[in-house]
Amino acid sequence: HFAVLHDGREVAVKVLRPGMLRIIEQDLKLMRVLAGLVQRMAPDSRRLKPREVVETIAQSVELEMDLRFEAAAAAEMADNFAGDDTFVIPAVDWARTGSRVLTTERIDGFPINDVEGITAAGIDPKTVVENAARAFFNQVFRDGFFHADLHPGNLFVMDGGAIGAVDFGIMGRVDKKTRRNLGEMLLGFLTRDYRRAAEVHFEAGW
Repeated sequence: HFAVLHDGREVAVKVLRPGMLRIIEQDLKLMRVLAGLVQRMAPDSRRLKPREVVETIAQSVELEMDLRFEAAAAAEMADNFAGDDTFVIPAVDWARTGSRVLTTERIDGFPINDVEGITAAGIDPKTVVENAARAFFNQVFRDGFFHADLHPGNLFVMDGGAIGAVDFGIMGRVDKKTRRNLGEMLLGFLTRDYRRAAEVHFEAGW
């Protein structure tokens, strides 16, 4: 929802739908029952660890349903990109944020897949692609902390081709060793050294 504060600032307000936690808990109970049935009735499925998969989903959902975690993720990413005007993170209004309400500054722009609108506004699509790629590579390889839900509904093209991002409910972290492995693999593919790309997979234990 969009709102205007008493001081005139425009904000975006995300509200957890009433009753949603109860519905999700019911769904998770059903998933746990089904996972147990699958493991009992199809022993070969145990290698896929259905129960563990459900618990991983449950942990992720629990984090996503507390909007303070999303606010913290947005703030951390904003710190990582401080001084970089090519990737914009809306500031969190902590005074109006809690477990079930998240308030951030409102950002405006074209959805990143609106090529016609972007071009009509005089923004070079090549600049948009460069800014988006640089932002993602910085997230993964520089910071080890990345937005894991990048789609046109969450990415906007702003003045000059800057990328504005929203919705920080699903984030990912990458340790230094994994970053190095991913970097070497990417380099292998970009330089068409496919043998090296394959070797990195084995060295990483993948």
